[in-house]
Amino acid sequence: MKKQIICVLFGGVSPEHAVSCRSGAMVIEHIDRERFEVLPVGIRRDGAWFLTADCAETVRSGAWETDPASVPVVFSPSRAEGECGLLIDGKWVRPDCIFPVMHGENCEDGSMQGLFKLAGIPFVGCGVASSAVCMDKIYTKMVCTYGGIPQADWVAASDISEPTESVADRCEAKLAYPMFVKPANTGSSVGVSKAKDRNALIAAIDEARRYDRRVLIEENIDGYELECAVMGNNAEVVSGIGQVLPTQEFYSYDAKYNDASSALIFDPDFPAETVALLRKTAADVYRLLDCKGLSRVDFFLRKSDGKVIFNEINTLPGFTSISMYPKLMERIGISNTEMITRVIETAFTRKEGRVLHG
Repeated sequence: MKKQIICVLFGGVSPEHAVSCRSGAMVIEHIDRERFEVLPVGIRRDGAWFLTADCAETVRSGAWETDPASVPVVFSPSRAEGECGLLIDGKWVRPDCIFPVMHGENCEDGSMQGLFKLAGIPFVGCGVASSAVCMDKIYTKMVCTYGGIPQADWVAASDISEPTESVADRCEAKLAYPMFVKPANTGSSVGVSKAKDRNALIAAIDEARRYDRRVLIEENIDGYELECAVMGNNAEVVSGIGQVLPTQEFYSYDAKYNDASSALIFDPDFPAETVALLRKTAADVYRLLDCKGLSRVDFFLRKSDGKVIFNEINTLPGFTSISMYPKLMERIGISNTEMITRVIETAFTRKEGRVLHG
């Protein structure tokens, strides 16, 4: 059987560039080589594309970025015969599927997905609109409010011209301290701060605005931090529950990727009906936001009353050695190799809205 060509895309112009390389290395390392031929393509921080060595460690370490053997690549969204896909050494190569193992802005916010859709090349993960909405925390809040999904109370600051003091006034009128301040369009807790008083709130808003002109401010939930992995084009696979026990004050970027002491607990000892509600809500959120392929859904379980509160969704979750998504799938008997195969298969079986137009 002829192998399918899978372009594993990693890196990107994003604050999460380094994490994306580590996730990409995991896919390169575990993809089924009997079934797939891999084209490892990295995007540097300056936006240049390169075909790199098919070596997980070279990708993981970032050495590919300065490797003289890396070959410049051009991606064309044209569907014209003989000039579409990847231009490598003067020859066009059209992958059967693209696996964008990329996190953050310019990667999982619909930008890349739009490029692949224009080219008519199947790709792993959510479509353009779903990717954009899920990446934007404010839009996610709006859609989930419409869908009746329980969430933390929140305030949006979308007008960059609004003075920070004014934003702080609005927050204090609705929320109590401490508050969490987040850029609307970053992942991996980049730019996220916990504010315990007004001075810290003002500093946190200014910090978040360094990453995005739109900022989300949320009430603090005193609860267990829980995550659930979902797979498929209609949430066909929903994992068990994982609990995060960060040793830092909250699950920051550093706690997620650099602090090995942050503990992950699988199948925590909660009542069966609570676990069932968490898994059902994960699937409900996934379908409400029209997710495809894979996503990780994050929750709080409030300690005071046991209420399940949706926090965030990540449409291209991390695949590093300490990432929750692959570990949750492994807990239900789906190995890394099988997981990668399954999400690639979803790219070929998904149904788009405008089927007559490709």
